[in-house]
This record gives sequence, C-alpha cells and structure tokens, in this order.
Amino acid sequence: MIAHATRLAETSSEPLFRVRGLRVGFAGAGGSLLEAVRGLDFDLSRGEVLGIVGESGSGKSLAMLASLGLQARSAVVSGSVVFKQKELVGSPRKEMRRLRGSQISMIFQDPLSSLNPVMTVGDQIREALFLHQRGLSTAKATERAIELMRLVAIPQPDRRLAQYPHEFSGGMRQRVMIAMAIANNPELLVADEPTTALDVTVQAQIMLMLRELKEKLGLALVLITHDLGVVAGHADRVAVIYAGRVVEEAKVGELFANPRHPYTRGLIASIPDLRGSQGKLYSIPGTAPALGQLPPGCAFHPRCSYAQDICRQVEPPEISFGAHRSACHFAADLPAWTGGARAAETLEPAHNG
Repeated sequence: MIAHATRLAETSSEPLFRVRGLRVGFAGAGGSLLEAVRGLDFDLSRGEVLGIVGESGSGKSLAMLASLGLQARSAVVSGSVVFKQKELVGSPRKEMRRLRGSQISMIFQDPLSSLNPVMTVGDQIREALFLHQRGLSTAKATERAIELMRLVAIPQPDRRLAQYPHEFSGGMRQRVMIAMAIANNPELLVADEPTTALDVTVQAQIMLMLRELKEKLGLALVLITHDLGVVAGHADRVAVIYAGRVVEEAKVGELFANPRHPYTRGLIASIPDLRGSQGKLYSIPGTAPALGQLPPGCAFHPRCSYAQDICRQVEPPEISFGAHRSACHFAADLPAWTGGARAAETLEPAHNG
C-alpha cells in the first residue's frame, strides 16, 4: 500500500488532474451537435477533495465519465484531460482500461445495479485485484479482499465474502463498492452520488469513511453530488455546474460565505434550515434547460431574479476574485449575502418575466 506521506512527498508544478475546455456532445437532427458539457475547466491537487455540484442533468457525471473514457460510443469528446501529465482524451481504450481501477477508480451511482447479482461479493473484489495485479494468487487476493472489507467497516468479512449483493443492505453495498474502488491503491477516486438513496445516518457514515480513506491513503477525491449540504463538511473546494458549464468555483468556506452566482445562492437557500425556521422551503423556480434547448445568453437567466437584458443576449465571461471564480455578468455587484434559507427572500420572485 502506498503511504500517505509518500504521495504527499511527490511534488510537481502540475496538478494531479487537470481538465481544460472539456466538451461532450451528441449528434442531433440535421447533423448538429448537442453539447451536454460545454467547456469545463478545473484542477485537482494531490490529497484534495473537490465537490462537483449541480442539479440532475447538469452534466456533472457525464463530464467525469468522459474524462475517464467511459462515455457512450456515440458521444463526441474534445478538450484536454491530463492525469499525472498524461493526456487522456483520445488515449487508446486499452491504455484507459489499464489506468481505470488501478491509478484512477470510480464509485458509480446505485451499488445494487453496479454490482453483479450472480457473483459473490468476494469474487467481485478479487476480480478487481486480478485485473490489475497479474500473477496474484487466489489466497493473496482473498486475504486482500478481507483486509479491504475490514477497512470499509464491513463486519465479519471472512463470512460475508461468500454472500451475494442482495444479502447486503444499501449502505453495506456502497461499502463494497468503495472496497473495490480502492483495491489497487488508486491516486484519484471519483465518487458519483455516493449517498443517493441512503438514509441520513448511513449518508453521514459513508461520507466520514470516504474522508478517512482519503486521509489514510493519500487519495485525491472528486465528489459528485446534487446536494451542496453533502460537500459542506467534506470538500476543500467546490465547482458548481449548470447546463454543462462551471458557473462558480471556490474554496468551500468562501463559497458558502460569499456565493457570487445566483444559481449557487439558490442551491444554498434550498438547503433546509434545521434551526426551527417556520418559513417556506425555497426552491429555484423553473427547470434546467433540456439538451439542445439552451436559451441565448446566460443559460440560467430564465430562472434568475437578477437577470437583465445583457444576461438574455450575451453568455457571461468568467470573472475571477483571486481563487474564487464566477460566470455571472454581475458577480461583483450582487447584493450582500445573508446566508442560507434567510436569503431566499432576496432570490424570489423573479422579475425577468
């Protein structure tokens, strides 16, 4: 196992993972290209946790799948994705298969459908080991599988190794997925909605486990979620995606203290206030645009209470405030942020018609 200290000692002027101008599209009517991901840019350093947040359909999962060469064959991918100074976009499938599961791993949504129902949990963990460690004996693979199950806090691992996925609870299946993902000591772990469909207590356990594994193994972690509340206590930085574009990125504390995009403000205001507030739960008006139906100008303007004529006509450039960036024409001029649900009254009703 690669020690945490060893990985942190590896220094480079380049980030571990760098995405520049990533675009993912699909063929539309008349030969048009319908883009679901529109020029994503972000960096990830060793040992860092990046939260990627957005509503369903925003392109966050597709962007990471395309980054790892897991997009549909019909998808058209362009831009640059560099891992440890190696370009991944356009890399041969054979090279990508060697990379995935060894140096980069992904925890997919819904462990029940991701796990093979006719294979035991032990066989599936061992398979992940055999694929990347040629010559590994069955005895050593079993020993490692038990070690991994202990690492993710599955009780009685030597007995549960012979059980099937349907014999595990949702939380335990998610732990199995995590065990498979870290089996070969990856340097980058992508967790796609790792707490979906789990109860609140189990969600907290899974998130704490991911954080502890990150610290113990020296992983860089990309956490994909629709819930800003999930990343609040676990991410170092947050990238907010809307309609296939990063509309805001900042350190997590800065993002919550001073969000500079109306969409981010709406997401934060939508988090339930657990301090006894009796006000109406806020929700962002309208729906995200469908693929191929982007409005002109800023994609968020039909749902934005701050929208003005320029927002309807010109796509906003990225504005930087040090390490904090926002794609909003009025990022520097938004009203002072009062925070959370109390700020919902400043976001509605929309006045843009």
